[in-house]
Amino acid sequence: MVVLPYTVAFLLLSFLQTVKIANSQSFIGINYGQVGDNLPPPSSTAKLLQSTSIQKVRLYGSDPAIIKALANTGIGIVIGTANGDIPGLASDPNFAKSWINTNVLPFYPASNIILITVGNEVMTSNDQNLINKLLPAMQNVQNALNDASLGGKIKVSTVHSMGVLKQSEPPSSGSFDPSYGDLMKGLLEFNSANGSPFAINPYPYFAYRSDTRPETLAFCLFQPNAGRIDGNTKIKYMNMFDAQVDAVYSALNSMGIKNVEIVVAETGWPYKGDDNDGGPSIENAKAYNGNLIAHLRSMVGTPLMPGKSVDTYLFALYDEDLKPGPGSERLSGLFKTDLTMIYDAGLSTSNQVRTKFTCISLVFRVFNSQVFYS
Repeated sequence: MVVLPYTVAFLLLSFLQTVKIANSQSFIGINYGQVGDNLPPPSSTAKLLQSTSIQKVRLYGSDPAIIKALANTGIGIVIGTANGDIPGLASDPNFAKSWINTNVLPFYPASNIILITVGNEVMTSNDQNLINKLLPAMQNVQNALNDASLGGKIKVSTVHSMGVLKQSEPPSSGSFDPSYGDLMKGLLEFNSANGSPFAINPYPYFAYRSDTRPETLAFCLFQPNAGRIDGNTKIKYMNMFDAQVDAVYSALNSMGIKNVEIVVAETGWPYKGDDNDGGPSIENAKAYNGNLIAHLRSMVGTPLMPGKSVDTYLFALYDEDLKPGPGSERLSGLFKTDLTMIYDAGLSTSNQVRTKFTCISLVFRVFNSQVFYS
């Protein structure tokens, strides 16, 4: 009879667990912006996504061609309403119903729509009219889903910038800007009541832009650094991503919200910017996104949320050459429009296959050297 020594059995079990995690990376998503005039057709993008470990895609709108192209792929799809639609959605339940009838019902469930985001970074938009109407708009979209018997299947939320926090350092002191008052409380109660996530856009890149010391760059890029100690909890943070996400966790806790999942709706690092930008580079972008992906795959979690990885949508799938603002806003893509990688962040499934076979070879080499018969 062939007997596996303990070491070999342990290696094999560890490998199988690694494969299981690698094959179920539902926590890795990507933002698919469309502010460009040279983007590949949706069908080509769908095939590209299927060649990666990306399991979720966030759209800023609800382009039917993209939603159709992602049908029967199993990829989770986040669709969004425009900020400009919020007043109509808030004031007219029939408009919300029409929006669902047009953008969801023709495609679901073949297209795996999982979340509708009502607006993007509305709370920090300084548009008081939109801010006041955000919650009623979300409620009407939720009611329209409920009427279509999809209320428990597709969630409704909105996306916030880190600017909704009054304090984020140290992470344990994370708190929301009190000027939002009952408005933020109402949004959080909506998330809690409907089982929908709190979606936030943490960007260590912007933290580095405001503090360009080399040690800050290493902290932001998940590279070796001295760490930063939270004076309240004595927890040492080794990267800015964990610190920012835990600040959001603390802010939710400070509002008495303990059952709402945090989703990172956007995070990334530009590979190129304007001439006066010090942070963007291929090297930095590859380090941030690649190390973030490795961190998520480790399932270590954050110090305040250990043992799990938050759903994280990388920014972005492609460059968007028509996007306004600084160059870094247009040059954050992971893939070129010819579908080749701008740099390798470790998303290709072919990379994982090679890694798996390397592990298999290692296990069986150890096995062959240690196996014995009885």
